[in-house]
Amino acid sequence: MTDAQETAADSPLRTTGGAPPDDGGTSDTGTPVPLLEPREGIPPVIASPEGLAEVVAAFAAGSGPVAVDAERASGYRYGQRAYLVQLRRQGAGTALIDPVGCPDLSALGKALTGVEWVLHAATQDLPCLREIGMVPTRLFDTELAGRLAGFPRVGLGAMVENVLGFVLEKGHSAVDWSTRPLPEPWLRYAALDVELLVDLRDALEKELDRQGKLDWALQEFDAIASAPPPEPRKDPWRRTSGMHKVRRRRQLAVVRELWETRDRIARRRDVSPGKVLPDAAIVQAALAVPVNVHALAALNGFGHRTGRRQLEQWQAAVDRARALPETALPQQGQHVTGPPPPRAWADKDPVAAQRLSAARAAVSALAERLNLPQENLVAPDTVRRLCWEPPKPADEASVGAALAGYGARPWQVELATPSLVAALAGAGAQTP
Repeated sequence: MTDAQETAADSPLRTTGGAPPDDGGTSDTGTPVPLLEPREGIPPVIASPEGLAEVVAAFAAGSGPVAVDAERASGYRYGQRAYLVQLRRQGAGTALIDPVGCPDLSALGKALTGVEWVLHAATQDLPCLREIGMVPTRLFDTELAGRLAGFPRVGLGAMVENVLGFVLEKGHSAVDWSTRPLPEPWLRYAALDVELLVDLRDALEKELDRQGKLDWALQEFDAIASAPPPEPRKDPWRRTSGMHKVRRRRQLAVVRELWETRDRIARRRDVSPGKVLPDAAIVQAALAVPVNVHALAALNGFGHRTGRRQLEQWQAAVDRARALPETALPQQGQHVTGPPPPRAWADKDPVAAQRLSAARAAVSALAERLNLPQENLVAPDTVRRLCWEPPKPADEASVGAALAGYGARPWQVELATPSLVAALAGAGAQTP
């Protein structure tokens, strides 16, 4: 570990000014300064091909990294599409783009190829940006940078306040961004979200370099930028909230039929599935398996506000589940690859359970010394897989190769391998 890494447990930086607006950051009394207006005012929302072409030209001619953010309508609309895209770059200023009016932003994405994109919690926004043709080739994630630097709070507002000394107003983060026209206070909030992202990026880069962690962060950013789109989730209905109460296969079939019916309706109406039928109502129906509309209407979630036609469509889904032959019913547990849940290890393989306990303790101790979250040092799933089927011999070469095979980055392999080898050996990893 380098001298810089030895000092990583020191308090993360907090600047006392020097960030825009031009009048500085933290006040003379040390009180964070509210950031109330974008420095060039609220830009117009771009919703036409002509306006988009001007933005593409301006941002292609800009310099330095580009701050990027996107607003979705989670909880209001079906899916996770973007309803507003915000960008800021030196020489181009800030742009607010309406993906409803401009659904194809691939020309903008192409113009920014090779430019570093600065995002906060990049993995949350990249899927919806990819849908409209915006895919970065390089990025800097300020949330992940904050985690690696040891900040206890890594939300954008907390980071801007702690690092740059400004207070961002965050009152509109959960509004319905599909609303048209978008109210001016929402647009102000959206513009301010990218106002200081590049400044935050620059400050965090310096802090990571001070701690000897900058190369770690760059490896993480490269991994995010080069990751392929995630595979569609298998059996998404199994993620219905409250599924742990559903024990029987016939009841599972009711959940599946109701979930899939709800999903079709929500997609057609473009509303959040929870607004069509709550998860709690699905689980109630699955536990009861009602035999008719009257019995269904007596359940929580299917009360007097549910119309007769709606009740009939939900009961039809229940009836389809009731009519299925035993061979067509879903299995109790979802088939998964890899080790079983850790709670079952003590019974299935006590030696593996000892290995996991020792490895977790080793990762925890190392992460504490490096002042970063355990999950960022080594993914918990990687630790489980390594402990369930450790390589033989469990030496540094084999363990390092196993970690890399599970997707660990070189910096993680280098740092974690010695501790994990010692933990496996101490827990009897070599036991026949």
